Amino acid sequence: MVPFAGTLGIEMLSSTASEVRGRIAWAESLCTAGGALNGGVIMSLADNTGALCAYLNLPDGAGGTTTIESKTNFLRAIRDGHATAVSRPMHVGRRFVVVETDVLDDSERLVARVTQTQAVL
Repeated sequence: MVPFAGTLGIEMLSSTASEVRGRIAWAESLCTAGGALNGGVIMSLADNTGALCAYLNLPDGAGGTTTIESKTNFLRAIRDGHATAVSRPMHVGRRFVVVETDVLDDSERLVARVTQTQAVL
């Protein structure tokens, strides 16, 4: 696991080349002044699951991957429970892997959608 993911408390639930799932529990220390899970925490969750998804889709001989672009649309707040990220590859190429991640609340409502591009190293 990536050390920063461990610091945040991200828990990986499952990981295959076609889908990676991870989650993070709501905690007051990870919130905005209004009690909502901080957007940066949600983005970090999505970046970690998306990066693992990209890694699992690397072509033979690749040395790794790194995020070169990430776009997030926030749709609702999380004020309790968990944020669960579901990452799936949209494009797998020799130079780039594009991953789409949906972040859901405990009621399976869409909280955020993240599209990220990972460079193949």
